[in-house]
Amino acid sequence: MKRFIGFLKKEFYHIFRDKRSLFILFGMPVAQIMLFGFAITNEINNVNIAILDKSEDVTTKEIINKISSSTYFTIEQFIINEAEIETIFKKGKIKAVLIFEKDFSKNLIKENNASVQIITDATDPNTASTISNYANSMLQKYQQEVNKSIEIPYQIIPKSRMIFNQELKSVFMFVPGVMTIILMLVSAMMTSISITREKELGTMEILLVSPLKPFQVIIGKVVPYIFLSIINAIVIVLLSIFIFEMPVQGSLLLLGVESVIFIVNALSLGILISTISATQQTAMMVSLMGLMLPVILLSGFIFPINSMPEILQVISNVIPATWYIIILKGIMLKGVGLAIIWKETLILVAMTLFFIALSIKKYKIRLE
Repeated sequence: MKRFIGFLKKEFYHIFRDKRSLFILFGMPVAQIMLFGFAITNEINNVNIAILDKSEDVTTKEIINKISSSTYFTIEQFIINEAEIETIFKKGKIKAVLIFEKDFSKNLIKENNASVQIITDATDPNTASTISNYANSMLQKYQQEVNKSIEIPYQIIPKSRMIFNQELKSVFMFVPGVMTIILMLVSAMMTSISITREKELGTMEILLVSPLKPFQVIIGKVVPYIFLSIINAIVIVLLSIFIFEMPVQGSLLLLGVESVIFIVNALSLGILISTISATQQTAMMVSLMGLMLPVILLSGFIFPINSMPEILQVISNVIPATWYIIILKGIMLKGVGLAIIWKETLILVAMTLFFIALSIKKYKIRLE
């Protein structure tokens, strides 16, 4: 028993001495609970919408004021004709457009009914359905308030329409997200494990003191994974087109270039992970736990970013997957070109250069 107690003490000492183990044991569960608690929600908040008010009468202005004062919607802009709708949806910031018919107030009073058309961006079908339901609920609530003081009840008829994904196929949402997760995890994890394996075996130092420069060694380790990841991306796109019948409205060439940028970004992040990891196990844990959860929860893959607390919205902006998912949905479902997604592309390129520069710097410090 004394030997067993001594063994237990040794294990406790070993655990408390290893800060990485403590972080995995205590930090990761807390981080998961916080992320799941705040990010996983079916509610919507501060969703950006646009208004097309063809009537511009007292009633429509009253309804618009009620929508504006709610926490669910933020009226980002007013448009003057329906030709603007597709353009603003392609930019990605506006998620819904409410169209009030002409002579709305007149129709409501004389004919006792008037219609509001709700057009949503269905590239994310779950969010589109939720937005439509919330808008319907607000219109019904206003209708109930008005009908309290009159004998013949008024009826506001909402007419919902989804664009870019009229059938609300969930596969249209999951393919870009799954493609992002696979490319991010495979690229980052395999690179980090590959380099830490060399460090564990003691052969990395031999490579780094060879005639090759450190950045040449790093690039040599990374290039094979670039090709493997590109093959992964091609297979996913082909499966999504021929098996799931997902359309690719935009340029395949642009899709390929953007995917290569993201792959290099993920690989450079994997190199960075390898610089802070001493073992393959640590690298794998950091890759899985540190990348998988943020990509799934905070990238907008499943849950709308606008509905998250502000601190999580800020964090989502530094996750490369957030921008890549926007790019994928824009090219595949909306058919947008570089003129629309140039900002997201520039952010990915900047992140990639930052990760590469930081990784090379870390390796130089290691050599010294």
